[in-house]
Amino acid sequence: MLSTPVARTERVPPPVRRAAARRRSRWPAWALAGGWVVQVLLRLWLFRYHTGPVANPDETGYLVAARWLAGGPGADFTGSTFYQGGYALLLVPAYWVTSDPVTVYRLVVGIGSAAAATAFPLADLVLRRLALGRPEAVALAFVAGLSPALLLFSGLALADAVLPTLVLGWLLATHDLARTGSLRSGVLAGVPAGFATAVHLRGAVILAVYVVTVAALLVIRRPDGGGRRLTPRAGLVAWGAGGLVAAAGAALNGRLASAVYPEGARDLSHLLVSRLTTLDGQAWALSGAAGQLWYLIAGTWGLAGLGLAAAAFHLLRRGGPPARRVLAGTLLAATLGVAYASSAALPDEHRVGNYAYGRYLACVAVVWTLVGLAVLARAVRAAALRRAMPGPRAVRAVAVYAGAAAALMAVSGAVAAWYAGDRLRRYAFIAFDFPEVSFLSRTWDSLDMARASAAALGLLACLVLAAGLPALSAGGRGRGRGRWLWRVAPLVVVPAAVNVAFAAGLAPRAAPPAGPDWLPAPPPPGRVAVDGRVRWNVRVPLTYRVWWTRLESYDGARQEPPAGACTAVVPPDAGAPPQGWTATGLGGARQGWTSWSGPGCPQGVRPGGSASGARPWAP
Repeated sequence: MLSTPVARTERVPPPVRRAAARRRSRWPAWALAGGWVVQVLLRLWLFRYHTGPVANPDETGYLVAARWLAGGPGADFTGSTFYQGGYALLLVPAYWVTSDPVTVYRLVVGIGSAAAATAFPLADLVLRRLALGRPEAVALAFVAGLSPALLLFSGLALADAVLPTLVLGWLLATHDLARTGSLRSGVLAGVPAGFATAVHLRGAVILAVYVVTVAALLVIRRPDGGGRRLTPRAGLVAWGAGGLVAAAGAALNGRLASAVYPEGARDLSHLLVSRLTTLDGQAWALSGAAGQLWYLIAGTWGLAGLGLAAAAFHLLRRGGPPARRVLAGTLLAATLGVAYASSAALPDEHRVGNYAYGRYLACVAVVWTLVGLAVLARAVRAAALRRAMPGPRAVRAVAVYAGAAAALMAVSGAVAAWYAGDRLRRYAFIAFDFPEVSFLSRTWDSLDMARASAAALGLLACLVLAAGLPALSAGGRGRGRGRWLWRVAPLVVVPAAVNVAFAAGLAPRAAPPAGPDWLPAPPPPGRVAVDGRVRWNVRVPLTYRVWWTRLESYDGARQEPPAGACTAVVPPDAGAPPQGWTATGLGGARQGWTSWSGPGCPQGVRPGGSASGARPWAP
């Protein structure tokens, strides 16, 4: 034995080990940067043919607000919904580059794509906070970044393009505030909470939940007797940061309202009071909130339901990291608050979307998707590495969560369908309101809640099986990390395949035909007047298309077009133009408009044409 030669292990020089460690530490940064670029490019490709607003009046409201903030002409949206200035402020740089509406819109698509893609690195941080390892967190975060809630609105000029990312950042900072109690975390949590109030009315719910969360942290004591979780100074900083940003946003919105809504925006406060103080109003609000929860679960392929069940269980049981319990409570309160408040303030517009709608909770959909994926991934890890609980027990826990998710979707959907009744068939079905549900049910002209629910439950069952089968298999006893990573691969592949299939449905089949569209194209730089009898779906897009001047409105039944105007857009049955005006022959009954050319056109401007190089304002 003593004469047996012993193999000598060659020692790796310290510089080589340090270089290898540096390479290993750099790959996540490269993966996140590369993944972000891929996410941006995917969105730019999906929306490559978007050259103007399609979701009106919302998109036009934000685009005109951004144009006014950049120093360009505003509009008169008196009596319309108020589109707040926080999101519009992010679009102002597009107007610094150009005032051409098509180019501006393409730049807005780029801004929205970059904002939505930023949810990917934030999602990675969320999964790391939920105790996932680095490789699986990057992979699952990338898949979550492709979820419909982050794809649908990133190519449109809507606040929903940035709200999911904003909410992710706020929740991360709030978690850190609960974990560390630092002043820095208080500022980082307060700023997005305050800014959200300037972006959309849902931001008021987010700020209210944040204020309550900070108050709770000021009261709750540490279990080790080390004092309160948050010092009074840190609490004041957290509240102050949110309050200052919210006040600045209110000032911005005040100036915007006075310029673009000179006689006031649409006021729904009386409706909200009625909904909150009457039994009929409560029935509307609660059933609408139930419909939104149903859509949230179905539109995330069941993952949000899994996350909701896990968060509620984690919040109610004792033990576990306190910061995660704070995160669970904050997220649940924000979700339920947004669902209830948005439903209570929603007027009856005689459309199916009044009873089951996904857009208002899209801002939290990606967070719940991440929580659901984390629940499944941690079950696989527990089975593969034999930590915390044996494999069968891990599967049972996931099965319980999945059962609760199925029950929640069934109950919420049943409540919404029962309250709506035959209005789900009689009222207008707008396909834009139901992209995920239509994808699930393969029904594009009506709402089929049963088929969509069955499809979502089927996808959730596939994910639960992907997590459970490795745990129960004979090979589940291995402890190797590589083996565990292979087992989490189905949790990446299944939702990725569904998200890619959904994205493929969004992708345009071919470029739109070249040439002018059906809307008016007045020639710059002349003044443009619009008869008040012209339909809103012509008048509203024209407000954005006419980039060089503010539209002038007049009552065509009693007045002639304003003196000095170059173009008047009138109803097709307006009759002969007044003296000095000439009918252009453009438009028609099908388009809902025609136009007249007046004596106020600058020299060289032809009706229906354009003045080359005209740029009356330049930011």
